[in-house]
Amino acid sequence: MLQFWFPQIRRNTTMASGTPEVVGFFDEKTFSVQYVCVDTVSKRCAIIDPVLNYDEKSASTSTESADEIAAFVQSRGLTVDWILDTHPHADHLSAAIYLQGLFDAPRAIGEHVIDVQKLWKKIYNFGDDFKTDGHQWDRLFGDGDTFTVGELEARVMYSPGHTLASITYVIGDAAFVHDTLFQPDFGTARADFPGGDAATLYRSIQAILELPDETRLFTGHDYMPDGREPRWESTVGEQRERNPHLQNMDESAYTALRNKRDAELPLPALMLAALQINTRGGRLPTPENNGTAYLKIPVNAF
Repeated sequence: MLQFWFPQIRRNTTMASGTPEVVGFFDEKTFSVQYVCVDTVSKRCAIIDPVLNYDEKSASTSTESADEIAAFVQSRGLTVDWILDTHPHADHLSAAIYLQGLFDAPRAIGEHVIDVQKLWKKIYNFGDDFKTDGHQWDRLFGDGDTFTVGELEARVMYSPGHTLASITYVIGDAAFVHDTLFQPDFGTARADFPGGDAATLYRSIQAILELPDETRLFTGHDYMPDGREPRWESTVGEQRERNPHLQNMDESAYTALRNKRDAELPLPALMLAALQINTRGGRLPTPENNGTAYLKIPVNAF
């Protein structure tokens, strides 16, 4: 059996009878978790929230994280049905375009990405050539939309609050809840980015917690409190019982807690680079006449 090793990445597998096999790939630099969700009957899968590596010091991209996903897919003989992003990420670049080139699978995101595009177009002062219609993806999902991964039924939940466009993918008994909930020993996601809102995030979390208690929840990040090993799977029941941000919290109390906590957090190191790429569907800016692509940095905007 082939063994693959890439530095700064950990992998974990979880599987149960009659449910998708979910394989998580942890990127230590951005604390991000990427997933391959597998229908073991048809050997078809979806790739969720893949990371394109970016070194901000040299402004260079690389594909180590995405290549580990690709190696896993190929070693298992899987067919990729979808390449999915849960939202336009602020802390890492999306590798969806790169993986589409390898697997010829459609890329999708939530339809409210259009609102995020409009917001960040103003922040970056993009020109008329930047279209805010979502055409950069192959499909835009709305709340309640359904699709399949192999023989598995999947549906979309609109889960805003962290961003205007955040969605949750429910595939079989697995829900990919992106940046809403973290592990039960850590809490919930921030809501202070442009377009974010703590009260809206609270309502999105409550909708996720209405899923059956045994539903497996897969988070978009893990920050390893007290130096423990990375984790990214929990259940609805575990979140209800143990998450410190959910205990005795109504919307008002949660909003106050979240806003206080967010005021103390720095911006993600890659946010200003990531959003202008991820609002393009993961594409780099068009190269200029010297063949080099350039990023814009809005000075004193935050």
